[in-house]
This record gives sequence, C-alpha cells and structure tokens, in this order.
Amino acid sequence: QVQLVESGGGLVQPGGSLRLSCAASKFTFSRYAMSWYRQTPGKERELVAAISSTDGSTNYADSVKDRFTISRDNAKSTVYLQMNSLKPEDTAVYYCNAKRTETNSNYWGQGTQVTVSS
Repeated sequence: QVQLVESGGGLVQPGGSLRLSCAASKFTFSRYAMSWYRQTPGKERELVAAISSTDGSTNYADSVKDRFTISRDNAKSTVYLQMNSLKPEDTAVYYCNAKRTETNSNYWGQGTQVTVSS
C-alpha cells in the first residue's frame, strides 16, 4: 500500500525554522512530481511548493518564496521542505503530495501540524 509519511512539524517561534520530511514507499518515487500543500480550518488546501520528477525544477507560492525550499532525495524516496523566517500566517497542517499524470496517480500523506507562535 502506498505510503507518504510526513514528519518534522511542531511549534516554533516567529522567525524560526523547521524542516519537514515526507518519506514515500510502495511506488516509484523518482517518477513522481512531489509537492507540499497546506491547509487551515475553513480554507482550501493550497500549494506551497513543488518539485518535478524530471529536471528537479521547483515552483513556490508567492507567500513563501525566498523563505521555503523544497528538495528531494530519490535514493531515500524522501522530499523535504525547509522553512525559514516562519511567520504566524504559516501556521497550518502541511501535506505531502505525489503525482504522476501519465498514470493518473495522486497520493496524499496524513499531514503534519506546523504552528508558528510566540
């Protein structure tokens, strides 16, 4: 059974940093585009950052550009989200997503809570 397991969330003060990890299993990780989304109560899930399966190109939501960095390690089947200069508005549940359009495959992790508060 496909698994995406996020970790690294927690409580951090404004201006602090966190590194989220998403460990994948039971599918060919290197063939999937990987993304991080986030969601707060009453709002739709929004794309935070994405990294391609081919050339490693990345894209970011405007709200996190220059603060967050997405990366992947295909040998470990893991995608990361380095979050710096965190703000209270970054507080959300962060979800890992794996997508491969050729096979119409789309997988989600269970989410990890990030809370930015003093």
